[in-house]
Amino acid sequence: MQVSIRAIAFILVIAVIGFAADAPYIGKWKLNPAKSDFGETTVTYEQAAGGEMKMTADGQSYTFKTDGKDYPTPWGSSAAWKSVDANTWETIGKVNGKVLSTATMKLSADGKTLTVDSKNIKATGEASNDSAVYDRVSGTSGLAGKWKTKNLKVGSPGNMTFAANGADGVTLTSVEEKGVCSAKFDGKDYPAAGPIWPAGWTCSIAKSGAAGLDVSWKKDGKLMYKDSYTVSADGKVLTDVGNAASTTEKIKAIYERQ
Repeated sequence: MQVSIRAIAFILVIAVIGFAADAPYIGKWKLNPAKSDFGETTVTYEQAAGGEMKMTADGQSYTFKTDGKDYPTPWGSSAAWKSVDANTWETIGKVNGKVLSTATMKLSADGKTLTVDSKNIKATGEASNDSAVYDRVSGTSGLAGKWKTKNLKVGSPGNMTFAANGADGVTLTSVEEKGVCSAKFDGKDYPAAGPIWPAGWTCSIAKSGAAGLDVSWKKDGKLMYKDSYTVSADGKVLTDVGNAASTTEKIKAIYERQ
């Protein structure tokens, strides 16, 4: 009798694990920028006291001077700004002192658009040459004012994977960034870490229906971003509708199964 009970328990465990592995989001997915809609995210620059500028993006702010020095950001990285001329700025982004991004920001002659050309280094060593164009919403000249995304181009789209984490959880991996968060479906925060991810980030993951996941990202305990992933009926497309926690501006990223 004891053997039979153990055998039944084993069969039930295998069945549950098989169900988790068959979840439609399990697998490897590649971003398709052409099919994605990165919305109209807003960035604001304000002139602050003492010659500083204040930047606000995704509802988070930090101050800096265009003196080439590193200034901390709310995301755990640092940013160094340098003024090239009245209409051009260069920035360097670092994590733990390591340069991971460089960018040139150029204001159009009429002051109505801001073009950002950037080079972003992934943990694999691969570089992605990206660009973004912003339209001026407020302000009349220079960098100061409110800007909204008009066009975003990603030079080297990344991959992500979802893998079963036992029978009651999932491991999310940003492949090229080598960033991993392995969570259970219990509402708790789990470490989100990788060689180019700043310290202090966590994720919590919850099921959303039969074909979706809701992911919340925190930095030092503060909710920063939310993502809702759903899989198409044919299992070939993963849609991520996400937003910064303190804004209502949403992006829609489309991933295709690999």
